[in-house]
Amino acid sequence: MNIFIMILVALFMGTYYLLSSPSLHIREQEIDYSITRADMRSIAECTMALHNANMNQAEFDDACIKKNDIHSEIFCMDSKMSITECDAIKNKAPEYTYIITYTKPLDNASYNDMMEILEQHYADAGTFGVFMDNQIISGGGTKRSIPKSILKEHEFKDGQLVYMTQYSIPTAQTDFITTAPDAITCPTGMSAVYRFGRWQCIALNVKTNCGGDMIWNYEEKKCVPDESRKPLCAAQQTAVIVDEVWECVDPFAERTCPGNLIPRLNYNNLEWECVEDPNAASANTKCAHIINDAATGRQGANLRVSASSCTDCETMVVDEKTCHASCIPDPTKLDNQQCYPSSSSCSGSTKAFYFGFPNIAYIANVAAVAGKNVPLDAMHSQNRKFNCMDCGSAGINESKSFPPYIVVCN
Repeated sequence: MNIFIMILVALFMGTYYLLSSPSLHIREQEIDYSITRADMRSIAECTMALHNANMNQAEFDDACIKKNDIHSEIFCMDSKMSITECDAIKNKAPEYTYIITYTKPLDNASYNDMMEILEQHYADAGTFGVFMDNQIISGGGTKRSIPKSILKEHEFKDGQLVYMTQYSIPTAQTDFITTAPDAITCPTGMSAVYRFGRWQCIALNVKTNCGGDMIWNYEEKKCVPDESRKPLCAAQQTAVIVDEVWECVDPFAERTCPGNLIPRLNYNNLEWECVEDPNAASANTKCAHIINDAATGRQGANLRVSASSCTDCETMVVDEKTCHASCIPDPTKLDNQQCYPSSSSCSGSTKAFYFGFPNIAYIANVAAVAGKNVPLDAMHSQNRKFNCMDCGSAGINESKSFPPYIVVCN
């Protein structure tokens, strides 16, 4: 009987020792510590995510926001550090803008754990910490002050996790839409230019138009190739002027053209092609001398003006009153491979052709678009060629479009 009692006592003592073992207590403490740190880190990550989303004007809707009662607000102030509206006044943004994201107060026992998380993972955040005594205390012990006007507007509580960032609201861009009046007719030797909100006649100064390897010829009163800049080309190559610059090109076969056609070197592929003789048109006009306004740039830039400066998508017209020649779009050239490589691909209810008008002065010479609003924005090229506009699912705005000259998407 005594032996049986001794066995029971030994079992009882062994069980008591195992249950009260120090190693088990340490294990339980390590588990509790890890759980607390994981909770603090999840709160910090959720606060940071909502703050970044608000700063980037994006949406962040996660269950952690409601669970931890996290809010993010924008505060705007004037030059006197007083709270003001965040709307831009006269296109001028507020002087100071702050985004502040904050949580509900943490438990006192979790302060040290949160500080360890901030020091380990958000040491460079600066203004990300626990709010204490009207200051933000970060993980490294750095203290940051919140503007007094914000503290008066919003009552923060000790123990809240707060992230504050100052940033600048971009200044609103204003687009001014004006209706240009009808172009004026200028006398010989002057050109119509639209500036300062109205059309003006300015004297032509073709001498300043010489660019690249061109030089002004006082006798001919025009820009001619500068022979002193002509390069020495390799064997079997020839030096030719391409866009006002000397270039060495491979030899090309001579081209004989019939009738009133003359050969012209196509600078896109450096091949000869037969085109209409621009000088032949002078026989059908009253003008003894044609003033060519067809140019490949804006007024005031270095321009190349020649009798054949119209592109493959244009045709030249002469105003018999002023003897000015201009280039205008030629819809019959839509099947020209140099104008558009594959015209058949620009078909359907969402695709259409438009012409790349270069500027307002050019548009004034095109009677086909008179009274219509021609867009000159980044969506429309100014390359003086027919281009294919694909509006996709948005569709074509029928009221504003006028193919093949104008195409505007919804």
